[in-house]
Amino acid sequence: MPVPFPLLPGSLIDGRPVMLGVLGGGQLGRMFVHAAQSLGYETVVLDPDRASPAGRISHHFIEADYRDPDALRELAARALAVTTEFENVPAEALAVLAATRPVSPAADAVAIAQDRIREKAHFVRCAATSGVAPAPHAVIETAADLDAVDAALLPGILKTARLGYDGKGQARVTTRDELAAAWARMGGVACVLEQMLPLAFECSVIVARGRDGQVVSLPVQRNLHRAGILSVTEVYEENVPPALATQAQQATINIANELDYVGVLCVEYFVLQDGRLVVNEMAPRPHNSGHYTVDACDSSQFDLQVRTLAGLPLPQPRQHSAAIMLNLLGDLWFDPAGAPRALPWAEVLALPGAHLHLYGKTEARRGRKMGHLTFTGPDAARVRDRATRAAALLGMEAF
Repeated sequence: MPVPFPLLPGSLIDGRPVMLGVLGGGQLGRMFVHAAQSLGYETVVLDPDRASPAGRISHHFIEADYRDPDALRELAARALAVTTEFENVPAEALAVLAATRPVSPAADAVAIAQDRIREKAHFVRCAATSGVAPAPHAVIETAADLDAVDAALLPGILKTARLGYDGKGQARVTTRDELAAAWARMGGVACVLEQMLPLAFECSVIVARGRDGQVVSLPVQRNLHRAGILSVTEVYEENVPPALATQAQQATINIANELDYVGVLCVEYFVLQDGRLVVNEMAPRPHNSGHYTVDACDSSQFDLQVRTLAGLPLPQPRQHSAAIMLNLLGDLWFDPAGAPRALPWAEVLALPGAHLHLYGKTEARRGRKMGHLTFTGPDAARVRDRATRAAALLGMEAF
């Protein structure tokens, strides 16, 4: 039976409330579930981890591998529309679901984001319209490709084409010998070598695109990464030069349109020291850098994800407060000697404008995203003051 879009909040179809499905039970799925439930939708989560943060709060949870055919059939039977909360969910699982249910983002868009080679090719095509290109790069799939690498790309960063995120699957190389050794350590898998560029800072843009082609953009996020993992996001008036912000938003909209994308999409950019914008990578889902929207905008990135999945209208989101978000990694739960420690939440939450979000993960591990802390306020100066005080209390490196 065709799905009757829009899937209106509070409506009954075949006598039961509308249920929305999500592949993946991590923190992004958890926040999607919260947003869907706030509009009155029921939810179902498929994830192999019975302790998954989203699975624990959903109306229904399917504990299974993402490729399990019985689990996918059950998900399709329960949910009228399905999304994903992380980019490495098997694209073929989305394709199976799409045979009977609307799925957004589509399997092909997710497959492109999963493969840096295809992703770079898409960015190159889009640059013909937007003028925003990726870094100079080379694809390395064979020993002959390795030998043919242009010396101008060194020093560079070698990245595996697949399964690389949060700094994983990457190596900095300065010579041909280092490049060959790094490729060998990576098992000789398909890789992309990117020229190392003189960066001023990094930023990202989140857009939401509906089935009718309507696109709305959130403000540009200015990001600080440490060890390849997002640490701090700052979003307030002129956090980046206005002309650059407009260029980044238009380039992101162009990337989404060229994919005929449906859903929430984040695109990350480098800003070079000479002011040029370079597109880095995309995530076909809500993004860590957009978590501030829950507390600082009238529509969060997760509200937009629900709206695009259900076919609801997409009014332009408005940021009502300056915001700085601190990413809380599991490292904070340990003292310098490696012993577990209690965090000073009472002192942190005494700071005005503090919004703490812990993800319900049962075990803290180094590098694991345990939560985030957003500070909001009327201006950037006050927000920055409180955020830096909180970082000091938590033992985070100053920014």
